[in-house]
Amino acid sequence: MDEHLKESLISSELVYDGHFLKMRRDRVRLPDGSEASREYFRHPGAVVILPVFDDGRVLLERQFRYPNNQVFIELPAGKIDPGEDPLSCAQRELREETGYSASHWEFVCTIHNAIAYSDEHLDIFLARGLTEGERQLDAGEFLDVISLPMDELLDWIRQGKVTDVKTMIGAFWLDKLRQGEWSLPSQA
Repeated sequence: MDEHLKESLISSELVYDGHFLKMRRDRVRLPDGSEASREYFRHPGAVVILPVFDDGRVLLERQFRYPNNQVFIELPAGKIDPGEDPLSCAQRELREETGYSASHWEFVCTIHNAIAYSDEHLDIFLARGLTEGERQLDAGEFLDVISLPMDELLDWIRQGKVTDVKTMIGAFWLDKLRQGEWSLPSQA
């Protein structure tokens, strides 16, 4: 059905082979028969956790992000290790970064956050029944854990205090679920 839009691979080369990002440069044939170059990052995928307390507050992190030279307010998230199940990754990342564990987990959706230059995808999970424990931060990982009422998080997004796209999408999902306007795939 979409054949008139597809590009086909002619050749491919690895331009950069980093610790977890790999950059490729491909030569492709366009639908009209002409050729073009495509540069993109290969990413192993990641998870995003929507941790919600029983009173409706959302568990968040404050973390310095080097490429933008600033501290961002984000939902807990992390890279999926090779062969790791996304739900197991979400459970591990929540425990490592925040110290919390959750008794109830549900898949929300998958998002592709940088489709023009990366194959990265993020699987989003809702985590409820939070229990506090001890954080197990990775070496070189520094972050603060905070919680906000849902309305305050939405207000911070509106004010531009929260600009991280995964956090914005997660907050919008939480608000739609809270309002009863959307249901999770498992509930549909």
